[in-house]
Amino acid sequence: MFLDQATFRTVVAATPLVSIDLMVQNAEGKILLGQRLNRPAQGFWFVPGGRILKNETLDLAFERLTRVELGNCFSRSEATFMGVYEHLYVDSVFGANPDTHYVVLGYCLLLPADAQLRLPQTQHGHFRWWSLDEIRSSEEVHENTRTYLPALPQADGLSKR
Repeated sequence: MFLDQATFRTVVAATPLVSIDLMVQNAEGKILLGQRLNRPAQGFWFVPGGRILKNETLDLAFERLTRVELGNCFSRSEATFMGVYEHLYVDSVFGANPDTHYVVLGYCLLLPADAQLRLPQTQHGHFRWWSLDEIRSSEEVHENTRTYLPALPQADGLSKR
């Protein structure tokens, strides 16, 4: 269920939002990041993801978010749960007020070599595959994206790159 703007503003001001973030990793061990168009984290490179909607199961939310954010539907069973994270921002989609508080379920999705993504340009203006070293060192990558790195599953040593 999507909320009208006035109701959503009240929710953002009064409660944490619950979301799913996706560390999408390709066969070379690189991570897909998009440059955010919207607040919060506007202008930063960030992982794909989004809010869980009211009465939406985690499985359905995961499928919807992968379809919307990646252009290809994946099931939650294809991903590895990395943990629960907390993201606090001084702004929100509405500007400087109210601030935003997210409780995030982090997942790593290792893409099969033949996976085809059709990346939309709604939340992110550009997409790019980043090495783990680039993510660690770039000031253009949001700090909340970097918090996922220690939890990446070890897949044939790819996460060490």
